[in-house]
Amino acid sequence: MRHLKRTAKLGRTSEHRNAMLANLVSSLILHKRVTTTLAKAKAARSVADKMVTLGKKGTIHARRLAAGRLHYQGRSLTQSKEERKKWRADNDVVHILFDQIAPVFKDRKGGYTRVVQLGERRGDVAKMAILEFVEVPTAVEAPAPETKPEGDKK
Repeated sequence: MRHLKRTAKLGRTSEHRNAMLANLVSSLILHKRVTTTLAKAKAARSVADKMVTLGKKGTIHARRLAAGRLHYQGRSLTQSKEERKKWRADNDVVHILFDQIAPVFKDRKGGYTRVVQLGERRGDVAKMAILEFVEVPTAVEAPAPETKPEGDKK
């Protein structure tokens, strides 16, 4: 069977198309929502869903596959330990994918992203769309410390 063997060319060479989709999915992972053209959103949706599936596996091999597909940019060796931790939490797309996004979808079988159609772009009348995750991952908050009521002085 030849299901899903035909890709959207998007008027680009294969290398340019793969780089563009990798950058689009990386932006989606960082910002949780991306506005782009409808054709690019539909093409990036399958790549994003495959990356979340890799994230759900959680193995070292899956991390390496995701890093290769998303054009992973490693940290600088000249940074201090605190700077590396901050960079990893804020900008490392593989870390964000595996540690923040994938756990949200652990019980979901597929369909991790949605495409919401917008109007047309003013300049060239291209159909615009928003590509976003179905369940927006939120940062895990620490539980609030318990306080005693004013009346208890024990």
